[in-house]
Amino acid sequence: MSTSIIAFVIVLGVLIFFHELGHFLFARLFGVGVEKFSLGFGPKVVGKKIGMTEYLISAIPLGGYVKMVGEEPDGKLLPEEIPFSFTHKHIFKKILIVAAGPVFNLILTIAIFFGLFCFYGMLVLKPVVGSVGEGTPAYIAGLQKDDLIEAINGVPVDSWEKMAELVSICNGEELEVNLRRGDSALVVKLTPELQITKNLFGEDAERYLIGIVSSGKVFQRPLNLGQAAVESVAQTWKISKLTVLGIVKMIQGTISAKDNLGGPIQIAQMAGDFYKEGVPNFLSFIAFLSVTLAILNFLPIPVLDGGHIFFFIIESVTGRPLNLKFREISQQIGIAVLVMLMIFAFYNDIMRIVVQK
Repeated sequence: MSTSIIAFVIVLGVLIFFHELGHFLFARLFGVGVEKFSLGFGPKVVGKKIGMTEYLISAIPLGGYVKMVGEEPDGKLLPEEIPFSFTHKHIFKKILIVAAGPVFNLILTIAIFFGLFCFYGMLVLKPVVGSVGEGTPAYIAGLQKDDLIEAINGVPVDSWEKMAELVSICNGEELEVNLRRGDSALVVKLTPELQITKNLFGEDAERYLIGIVSSGKVFQRPLNLGQAAVESVAQTWKISKLTVLGIVKMIQGTISAKDNLGGPIQIAQMAGDFYKEGVPNFLSFIAFLSVTLAILNFLPIPVLDGGHIFFFIIESVTGRPLNLKFREISQQIGIAVLVMLMIFAFYNDIMRIVVQK
């Protein structure tokens, strides 16, 4: 339990710090005064004032905030404060300041993956057959356990993912498969079958398959700086896309929010597990959560960064700020939605613990 708590604090601290750092740096870049930079909410635990900014660690570690001069459009300001006021900045500067938080979470993810790829290379699943389904195209063609697939239709295969991609895009046409069995090089021909399988979200999907299962063998592929940079961006994009699809499908009811939405308790348990598995796995977990935090903050829900950006976009179109009463009601609705989501997430966490026992 202590390991989970320590890991949870580290994860939240890193994610919150980079998120708020984005807001802070862009606020200062555009000349906005920052009164407070806090990790956590609630009562101050420790703090130090440097210049006009008070840097804080607060008691409740489930978030953080940057308090800017003139952040409230209806707030009273002294004449000398107006040049440093957030409200008095150009609308596009305000959008960039708000968007900088989640963008910095994406940058953090890219930086973590870049470091991991530089130091450890890329973990790749070998195109080695683990088992062959009876009566499948691979079985009929004579494929066996431990066969290494080297090429399909003359295209070199260096990973299980590449092999699966070549099979899936064949449109049912016959394939020529080059494989290595021990010291022997063999060539076989087979025709993939269209089958209904489950995708990552548990939905039925049609795919061309040949009837083999991976052996699970992996290798570390070294990457140079350029390759590491490209792969880190690609990995971040892939996780971002899957996160957005997951959120959309939960809203649509295609996948169960009960099974897929977790709260602080689950995050703490997972953080502890990944912490025990070593630095690479723990950093990968932080990177994944950082993407999730970024995507969630971009949602157009009042209170979240996406909600503020949405209001600023409306303001840029209409030429005037939204009505104060409307903004207050929207904020209250946004808070209510977030509270309900938190309660639901806590409920899911507790039910998982009960079921495990």
